[in-house]
Amino acid sequence: RSSIMDLYYMPRGSGCRTVLMVAKAVGVELNKKLLNTTEKEQLRPEFLKLNPQHTIPTLVDNGFSIWESRAIAVYLVEAYAKDDSLYPKDPQKRAVVNQRLFFDLGTLFDSLAKYYYPILRTGHFGPLEEFKRAQAAFEFLNTFLEGQDYVAGNQLTLADISILSTVSTFDVFEFEIAQYPNVNRWYENAKKVTPGWEDNLQGMQLMKERFEAGKALAK
Repeated sequence: RSSIMDLYYMPRGSGCRTVLMVAKAVGVELNKKLLNTTEKEQLRPEFLKLNPQHTIPTLVDNGFSIWESRAIAVYLVEAYAKDDSLYPKDPQKRAVVNQRLFFDLGTLFDSLAKYYYPILRTGHFGPLEEFKRAQAAFEFLNTFLEGQDYVAGNQLTLADISILSTVSTFDVFEFEIAQYPNVNRWYENAKKVTPGWEDNLQGMQLMKERFEAGKALAK
């Protein structure tokens, strides 16, 4: 396998930020290719050949194409990591990491996307029940983190990195993370210990600009 892979991405996207941080943690270099979805660049025929679902992030490793940030994260670890610490081989430890990744995708991030992302396009938040789902998801995460420094086990894993992308995006949207003390404690620590946090921060700043522009639409 080649050492430099192509990553089609936009820096503000939370899934894209997950991949940037995982690549840093694994120690692989990415050839970052900006894909402007607001200009519909993802619908170009050459990109549809790589990913018929036309989503970002999309990783291309020597002709092999994979998308969905959590699937990319797992691939990077399994293909390139020097050890299994980020995604343990032990079936029970891995099961907990997987559960947290699926919780992020189907519950935590899903509520974020459904409540907050509409404001970027319309200037208005999504349905209030999605905000309540987000609050419930944070309650669950707060429980997962009771007495724990990491979301899955006793070390940094892919689950922390993926959930960090999501929680930091909630932060951009001014969600009251401080109301959930275990999450807040974990978040402050994750900023310090996660490789590639600076890349995530830069993407957050770009998302913040989009958020402010979205709020202005409503005026």
